[in-house]
Amino acid sequence: MTRVGVVGVKGGERADRDLAACLQKSEIYRDYQRSFEAATGLPLALRAVGSFQTPLHGSRHANPLCQLMASQNKSCAACLELQERIEVHASEKAATLECFAGLSDTAVPVRIGERVVAFLQTGQVLMRRPSNSHFSIILKRVRSWGVTTDAKALKEAYFRSQVVVRQRYESSVHLISIFAQHLSSLGNQIMVSENAAESQTITKARAFIAEHLAEEITLGEVARAAGMSIYYFCKMFKKEMGLTFTEYLARLRVETVKRMLLDPHKRISEAAYDAGFQSLSQFNRVFRHFAGETPSNFRDALHRKRAGVAEPARMTCAA
Repeated sequence: MTRVGVVGVKGGERADRDLAACLQKSEIYRDYQRSFEAATGLPLALRAVGSFQTPLHGSRHANPLCQLMASQNKSCAACLELQERIEVHASEKAATLECFAGLSDTAVPVRIGERVVAFLQTGQVLMRRPSNSHFSIILKRVRSWGVTTDAKALKEAYFRSQVVVRQRYESSVHLISIFAQHLSSLGNQIMVSENAAESQTITKARAFIAEHLAEEITLGEVARAAGMSIYYFCKMFKKEMGLTFTEYLARLRVETVKRMLLDPHKRISEAAYDAGFQSLSQFNRVFRHFAGETPSNFRDALHRKRAGVAEPARMTCAA
């Protein structure tokens, strides 16, 4: 059974990065990565959209030329530029581009709904055998960038590049594309489970509020009851309820007072304190904000309707 860590999936770029990190840590991805690399000899990495980290750096299957160049700022800039271009080309399906050194890189999108949240990447391979003439072009390019790495070391690394037959490489990319669909399904499962967990914690918060409505409730108390930090609770509560905690509490208390005022013998001030308002001035201000009228006008109109008495005619000014 696959075990995945739960992250706060809240929508937006930060949430997508969190989800990509969660997929990276999943057993299913790690198992596939090991098996794929062992079977094909190709590197495999999963990176979030817009990541500034070169995806295959550090892999034992990474290209030796790429590893040698990774420490050079100019060459890193060229690699990051390639990553930006490949993201654009791979927004719909797998895309393969060549870098300045003739190495092919491939990105396969991992989608959650309509959004691309990450890319599975492989490559850093040559589709044709390395040659002295092509290395001369590479050396000239890197020297123009101010890269001072020893030419002999660069040449040795270039000639150690893996050469792959195109048909075999395309078959490997197809395998990654199939796996990307599995990762998309896993990502959706994470989102569903996380959203369910969030709903449960918000339900706990609402139950705590209802139980202590007549008391002076603080945000910290409700967040602790929900098992969240105050910052995370505020974000989750607003997302779930469409209101801030303060707005929700005030509206709930106003609705509670409205129900109490169905009793014609209930005093307005008594209802206000029973609903948790700490002062009449606060109550009158909040009630008017949410009900659109004063508590007295609301009660009078309520009991006129119950008694079947028509509303008094409103004065209008003729033009």
